[in-house]
Amino acid sequence: MPKVTKKTLNCRGRLVDLAQPAVMGILNITPDSFFADSRVSLDKTVSTAGQMLMEGATFLDIGGYSTRPGAATVSPEEEAGRVLPVIEAILTSFPNALISIDTFRASVARQAVEAGASLINDVSGGTLDPAMFHTVAQLSQSMSIPYILMHMRGTPQTMQSLATYQNLVTDVIDEVAIRLVELRALGAKDIILDPGFGFAKTPAQNFDLLSNLAAFHLFDEPLLVGISRKTTIWKTLTIRPEEALNGTTVMNTIALLKGASILRVHDVREAVEAVKLTSQLTFF
Repeated sequence: MPKVTKKTLNCRGRLVDLAQPAVMGILNITPDSFFADSRVSLDKTVSTAGQMLMEGATFLDIGGYSTRPGAATVSPEEEAGRVLPVIEAILTSFPNALISIDTFRASVARQAVEAGASLINDVSGGTLDPAMFHTVAQLSQSMSIPYILMHMRGTPQTMQSLATYQNLVTDVIDEVAIRLVELRALGAKDIILDPGFGFAKTPAQNFDLLSNLAAFHLFDEPLLVGISRKTTIWKTLTIRPEEALNGTTVMNTIALLKGASILRVHDVREAVEAVKLTSQLTFF
């Protein structure tokens, strides 16, 4: 299995060991996320979060803005209104839960951290809010908040029209590198890289990206893979998202074998099982 230099994260003073890959469960507080079963209303959030934690999730990723292709725009106020009560409700029942806020807006990220979130997951990699990197650096230094830097082009409304690359893997690495240099120059500490499966990438490009995932280890940062139940899987298999669990497990297993440190998933138990089984393999 490929080796990654960085094996720990400091989340608000808690050290998270990534020597064995971690699983991040998805909780979408939205009416229009592409996988209906991931949409969680406030009254069901705590029980769903508890189930994910019981099944072995290290992180819970909470989002109030659907980033599926062509998703409707949501105001920062509405987004914050969706996620902040959820963060507070989960932490009331599970004070030790490590919550990731899935947002590309600096104001929402800061409010979520103030409410108790421990990570920031930005699908835009800082490209949609000029204040995000400064906010991330400040929160990283003052509160030890890790940042997930994802690769995307454009917006959720335009990204699928921007999936043209001279060389996919090289271009994505180059674009991520520029953002990573900016973050490090500002003093951001723990950074996790996400190649952005499905974001400004066709199904064929997603397979290419997964095939070459190990190339991203040149950054010596943990890699997050979020390919759970995405179009690449269910369109390739000519099934529905609701039927894409087996395909997701296959793709997650490949990601683990190529050195993924975090799997972002809708189905925690199956992902945890994939981690446990692949961790038993020996590579020479």
